[in-house]
Amino acid sequence: MQVQQKLEILADAAKYDASCASSGAKRSGNGKGVGHSDGMGICHSYTPDGRCVSLLKILLTNYCTYDCVFCVNRVSSDVKRARFTPQEVADLTINFYKRNYIEGLFLSSGIVQSPDYTMEQLIEVARLLREEHSFGGYIHLKAIPGASEPLIERAGKLADRLSANMELPTQQDLVQLAPDKKVEVIEGTMGQIFERRTEAEEEKKRTRHAPKFAPAGQSTQLVVGATPSTDQQILATASHLYGSYGLRRIYYSGFSPFPSGDARLPLKPAPLVREHRLYQADWLMRYYGFAGHELTTAEKPDLDLTQDPKLTWALAHREFFPVDVNRASREVLLRVPGIGYRNVERILRIRAYHPLSLEDLRKLNVRLKTVSPFVTTTDHLAPAAAMDSDALPSAVVIPAQMQLFAAGVSAGTGQL
Repeated sequence: MQVQQKLEILADAAKYDASCASSGAKRSGNGKGVGHSDGMGICHSYTPDGRCVSLLKILLTNYCTYDCVFCVNRVSSDVKRARFTPQEVADLTINFYKRNYIEGLFLSSGIVQSPDYTMEQLIEVARLLREEHSFGGYIHLKAIPGASEPLIERAGKLADRLSANMELPTQQDLVQLAPDKKVEVIEGTMGQIFERRTEAEEEKKRTRHAPKFAPAGQSTQLVVGATPSTDQQILATASHLYGSYGLRRIYYSGFSPFPSGDARLPLKPAPLVREHRLYQADWLMRYYGFAGHELTTAEKPDLDLTQDPKLTWALAHREFFPVDVNRASREVLLRVPGIGYRNVERILRIRAYHPLSLEDLRKLNVRLKTVSPFVTTTDHLAPAAAMDSDALPSAVVIPAQMQLFAAGVSAGTGQL
């Protein structure tokens, strides 16, 4: 099979892995080879069919010994198979980089022979690029769960980012749809990466010449909608992974049915708006000080598809409001619907010089219709009756401007 044919098959097969990151690490070229990576990130461009081409995103092979029901590349699938050699991937990366098609490599793989063998093949690609081609560009490698610690160590020294995919939020889900995978094995690999990164950071404090280890951190992916797991369960898993392994971020990938899928899989795709709400909730957990358990309840274990999760929380905790923007702490301001992370920082800076009015908030491009019921300023006092009104949700939710999500669902797209 020609390399071009392999590329068509294995680039298409890689589109199901959403945990594709391209920023967070700075690596300077050594003057002997090509490429460098910048901590500010890679500028993305997209082909007409929606594929991102800033990274060469491919699988080493779509052969796989695992039989994960939700995966189109599972061993029992009848998809067309292909396999690159490490040298072919290295040559493709260098040639594409020199043509200015890409700025880095995202490389994953099906499991062939064993986790260790597969990991060795991925590492060999990175070794060829770093040591033989002196490639200074961005490399994101898939960390194969269950691979030995020395191999994870070697991968982290060559790659900018590693990712071990959790795929499904609970062990019960894995038993049902991915019997070859176990939570403890996946988390064991995440733990190895976290511990080695922590050691590398401590070494760097002692000497600036200490070797880097996955400087852009690690990430993972959770498939949404393939099982009946609720958003509450998904967010609980996300909170655990962030807290235990210092993940840079988690990617949420809505399940999409494929031809000849297993009868255990749903017939309809997960609504895109559900994936969107999970990303919003994830952002609240990482940057706004929310805990995962605050965003859902036992009575409503799934996120509201009609409004963003911060607004849902605010409407369920009306006793928390109104908030005085001139006196409230940073942590309190972050919980006000319609005031984003950056605007909170701006408010804190401005009020050191003068008290804020509604006009000041308007100048910050804050949507006053959303914010005004939840705040007080020098010239505005939110009426108590408005806060208690049953009409408040409809008054503050922003109508959808474009039908980006599932038909019939209004996606409140205001600032968090």
